[in-house]
Amino acid sequence: MKKILYWLLAFIITIAAAYYQRTTGPTYPKRVQVTLNGKEYDLKLVRSIEIGNRSEVRLKISDTTVKANIFYRRYHTNDSYESSMFKYRTYPVNSWTMNKVFNIYEENGFYADVPEQPAAGKIQYYIEVTDSKGTNEILKNEPVIIRFKGAVPAYILTPHILLMFIAMLFSTLAGLMCIGKNMPFRKYSIWTLGLFIAGGIILGPIVQKYAFGELWTGIPFGWDLTDNKTLIALIFWIIAVVMNWNKERRWYVALAAFILLLVYSIPHSMFGSELNYTTGAVNQGIILNLFI
Repeated sequence: MKKILYWLLAFIITIAAAYYQRTTGPTYPKRVQVTLNGKEYDLKLVRSIEIGNRSEVRLKISDTTVKANIFYRRYHTNDSYESSMFKYRTYPVNSWTMNKVFNIYEENGFYADVPEQPAAGKIQYYIEVTDSKGTNEILKNEPVIIRFKGAVPAYILTPHILLMFIAMLFSTLAGLMCIGKNMPFRKYSIWTLGLFIAGGIILGPIVQKYAFGELWTGIPFGWDLTDNKTLIALIFWIIAVVMNWNKERRWYVALAAFILLLVYSIPHSMFGSELNYTTGAVNQGIILNLFI
């Protein structure tokens, strides 16, 4: 019974950490609330577009009397803003799950095309909307940033996500078991390290290669935050497993589990790859700009 409680608590913590990471990163849609013709809308403004897919921004607004324009330019350039009008469109949803489970067969709203960029290229944009009460500018002083990325095959991305999730689950379980007496934390530590190597050190760079053209952009080749936080977690877990190989030293595992939880709490893709439009190179570790 006690072991089941540890599993349950580890699962809850892992789900909470994964949800926080996926909903707070810079590629997660920017949420903005607006009122148009007396009705409130919770808009989700896109911040990540896969190359080859529809390169457009959607406003999920049902009132077709509303007029809207998008103003955009390449990020970190002196380009002048260009603009285009949002047009009301309807697209079919070709997904068995959405069709049969959620009974959703189409999506509609206002759409505006934006120019597709190379991998790691970014554009910034803001919105101008007009209803019966006048015209309002949305996020003009804090433009939304879209980053473009290459397509990652599902047979690579899916196991990467699953292995990282399970590694986090086993890590949290091992850490919690360190607190309890006579709990078998060492075998879950070994499983954590193995799963983390498979998901983060092997598949992680492959995902990045497909998305941005580089296998590894952390130390010693760069300062990409995602790669470096993966490296830090790996080092702590190697130490934890080695230090507990012949003798129980549970606090090494507890520390490694805490570090991995801390790593998962850092929003995904923060300070990631960015195309420099002047040089044509993909810069890594944009976090350094904060200290220069």
